[in-house]
Amino acid sequence: MIRIREAVAVEGRYDRAALENVVDTVIVDTAGFGIFSDREKLALLRRLAQARGLVVLTDSDGGGFLIRRFLKGAIDPKLVKHAYIPDVPGKERRKKSPSKEGLLGVEGMEPAVLERALRRAGATVLDEAADRDRPAPLTKADMYALGLGGRPDSAARRGVVKRALDLPKKLTANALLDVINALSSREEVEAILGAIQE
Repeated sequence: MIRIREAVAVEGRYDRAALENVVDTVIVDTAGFGIFSDREKLALLRRLAQARGLVVLTDSDGGGFLIRRFLKGAIDPKLVKHAYIPDVPGKERRKKSPSKEGLLGVEGMEPAVLERALRRAGATVLDEAADRDRPAPLTKADMYALGLGGRPDSAARRGVVKRALDLPKKLTANALLDVINALSSREEVEAILGAIQE
């Protein structure tokens, strides 16, 4: 597994799941064409691109290129890198039939192919030694300790944090954890939660 600085935008949750085995970074799925009307998610991608840079990794079919073109026009091109997968005929295991174009998507690619695509796109691979001074990221245990998971009022507390950080309402607890580690800090979250207790 490689660690990269940039966040990665993929088409869907199965693409995200495949990529999570290859790269350690924030991975945001566009919900396919849902990104065309989801202003909150687009704003999140813009913020991630501004803070870390963004790699767009979509399928090599017509739909993938349509999403790629949309993001290319919606986000400053200087902040975006484009990773491409090869045209490989076939179908993903979970599907009954191949896609319209008969090509494997991101979810069907071997991990080595995905890593190669990210490296070719110019993703910044982080050096473990240079990364030691970085503050420790929040963990799921920290989320529980802060009351952001595993408690009756956790959803409401996450809602407060999302509003304070101007994040999409639909972010899951796991996605919120990734975004906090990418765009915010433990101290900022603690201050937000401290303010609601006063």
